[in-house]
Amino acid sequence: MSSSADREWLTVPDLVEMLGVSTSRVRRLFEDRILLAERRDGVLKVPADFLKDGEPLHELRGTLMVLADAGFSDDEAMHWLLGEDDSLGAAPVDALRQGRKSEVRRVAQSLAF
Repeated sequence: MSSSADREWLTVPDLVEMLGVSTSRVRRLFEDRILLAERRDGVLKVPADFLKDGEPLHELRGTLMVLADAGFSDDEAMHWLLGEDDSLGAAPVDALRQGRKSEVRRVAQSLAF
């Protein structure tokens, strides 16, 4: 569908405003693996696709746990979630947004190394 460069990215202040929470609460979302962020041009950012209806995508946390259990680093997890996956026919995050959580997690488990 689209590469990570084509996606909209949100900064911590963007998230504070969108979610209506404090900066420390946003950082806690990262620590608790409810959201995943990466540094882009020196700024911590989150793909807008990791939010739905004004809150973190519910399916993301469990998927991040599966990826961590499969040996993925945060960078590798971000790359996989945003990249096209042939077996899904879409980027995994797009498949999650379409309600295909079980399928995404099955594929993630199969990638364990």
